[in-house]
Amino acid sequence: MNLPLRHPAAQCSPADAGLPARAGIGLKPQHFDDLLSDPAPPLFIEVHAENYMGAGGPSHAHLRALRERVALSVHGVGLSIGGHGPLDTTHLARLATLLARYQPAAFSEHLAWSTHDGRFFNDLLPLRYDTASLARICTHIDQVQDQLGRQLLLENPSTYLEFAGSTYSETDFLTSIVARTGCGLLLDINNVHVSCHNNRHDPIAYIAALPLAAVREIHLAGHAEDVDATGDRLLIDDHGAPVAEEVWELYRHTVAQTGAVATLIEWDTRVPAYSDLRDQARHADAILDQALTLAKVVA
Repeated sequence: MNLPLRHPAAQCSPADAGLPARAGIGLKPQHFDDLLSDPAPPLFIEVHAENYMGAGGPSHAHLRALRERVALSVHGVGLSIGGHGPLDTTHLARLATLLARYQPAAFSEHLAWSTHDGRFFNDLLPLRYDTASLARICTHIDQVQDQLGRQLLLENPSTYLEFAGSTYSETDFLTSIVARTGCGLLLDINNVHVSCHNNRHDPIAYIAALPLAAVREIHLAGHAEDVDATGDRLLIDDHGAPVAEEVWELYRHTVAQTGAVATLIEWDTRVPAYSDLRDQARHADAILDQALTLAKVVA
């Protein structure tokens, strides 16, 4: 289902131009110098908002220099969009200051919760997909978009269980959020693969059920393997390995439907050499080129 983006922030965002429909990389401190010296760097980088909420220091100096060369996406992990309580307005104000400072082409957050009764949990936790959760999350997203004056991109989670009390599928839940708030989607292909494997769903059907017209950015990452209590294979979204071949195939299938979309390579643990990260980005660019060629043929 393709749905219009109705929230006013979708029309007045400073990110109207959006991210380039090419591959970018997640910025890590050990790659600052490599990026600054690269004669042909990736066209965009992404940073975690919470790493840049201080007023100054070396990290901001590097980010300012890189911001002059490439487009920027800011990815939040601390808003607790799915939390039961009100949003942390102090955190939201700091986020607004950061976005005003750097004017990124995109801002995203997770469909998850990480705070409860004033306590912060250093993880992105799952939630039940029901009408109460839907209303609460839509209210939170409206509040974020109103204060930031821009569209929020909401990322699908990686999950390891499903709540018996859920009355929506995850794709129906995301579709309803997009329709009610006008937010966009950050489609994490690795999360789709991990969640569908762990919960016994078809990833192709999952992609087909999404409002693909709302996808503004894609994430690709690696995952780890373990076994659950019954001895079944369990996938863990750890961002600590190259993108798996099954994820590349699902990505190729997805961009054949969406057309070329800005795509980020995430590698947050066991961080590789810059050259290895660039190789992953080049592979994504090659797939995006195929999607562009297909779009021209169809047109």
